Amino acid sequence: MKILDWYILKKFLSTFVFAVLILVSIILVIDFTEKNDDFIQNNVAVSEIIFDYYVNLIPFYANMLSPITVFIATVFVTAKLASHTEIVAMLSSGISFRRLLVPYIIGATLIGVSIFGLIGWVIPNANKKSVAFQVKYVKSPYTYDSRNIHIKIAPDAYVYMESYNNNAHVGYNFALEQIEGTTLKSKITSNSITWDEKAGKWHMDFYTLRTFNGEKETILKGQDLDTTLNMQPKDFESTYKLEQTLTLPELNNLISEKKMRGADDIEIYLVEKYERFSYPFAIIILTVIGVIVSARKARGGVGVQIALGFFLAFVFIVFVITSRSLAQVGDIPPSIAAWIPTIVFTGIGFLLYRYIPR
Repeated sequence: MKILDWYILKKFLSTFVFAVLILVSIILVIDFTEKNDDFIQNNVAVSEIIFDYYVNLIPFYANMLSPITVFIATVFVTAKLASHTEIVAMLSSGISFRRLLVPYIIGATLIGVSIFGLIGWVIPNANKKSVAFQVKYVKSPYTYDSRNIHIKIAPDAYVYMESYNNNAHVGYNFALEQIEGTTLKSKITSNSITWDEKAGKWHMDFYTLRTFNGEKETILKGQDLDTTLNMQPKDFESTYKLEQTLTLPELNNLISEKKMRGADDIEIYLVEKYERFSYPFAIIILTVIGVIVSARKARGGVGVQIALGFFLAFVFIVFVITSRSLAQVGDIPPSIAAWIPTIVFTGIGFLLYRYIPR
């Protein structure tokens, strides 16, 4: 690292931080304006609004805006250097354009590594509080409305419920089947099954147990049966932004559990997982593209280049949203969808580097 590298790196990082603070502040003001009526209606304390909601919301928005802010910071710093003929002086002194990219790549790598740590552990823990606040004061009360629920709770055990009341923690028309291969070994049924919070178990008032041994069937009826199942009331609670509240280890555990149960919403969590790994690489690619498009001195000043930066950053966000939506509906594998924006912009960066004069 030379003096010139430190000079560019400090400008780049300070501009990035400034851009993050400005954009996050604007979004927080807009968010407060939209939710102020809910705060008043629910008589929420100011301290709770600030410390439980907005303080925990800042890291989320800072991360969400990072592709835009890093791109804008890159374009702004590079365009200013170009407008002052500093880049011309650097290149004239024998510094190659690739060497000029070094401090930018170092800065982008620092930002990318920091973002990976934030989205893997810090931001999910902050989101736990901000999302809980939204569910409590902003969102309508949640009601679990799925019907004919099938859950695989073990390799050979399957649960069926016709419906579930998440407020009373009661499942109706319950059945638990043990199946070995294609053979039904036992089946227990009950009109209802209730969660016993104190005991931490499920309770059936009346039940019927059928066991099968070849063609022989044994029927046992009883009442007051407590049982432990790999199923809890939290499995039927609101999943509003759940993927955003899970640290990377928690997300991996949930994905493994959903795979075992054969859940049909697993794509949401897979996309979230793979996006967390692709984000840091996207930061580096966007930084390089930002340098390429703004390193040339423009007669009209830096306005056009900054506008181009906003446009390309907006296109990147559109790619992220589109690929995420396609993956969630099953049209594209999540592992591919999460990397599509980065791959596309890597290609764009290569073309710009090859054909734009500098």
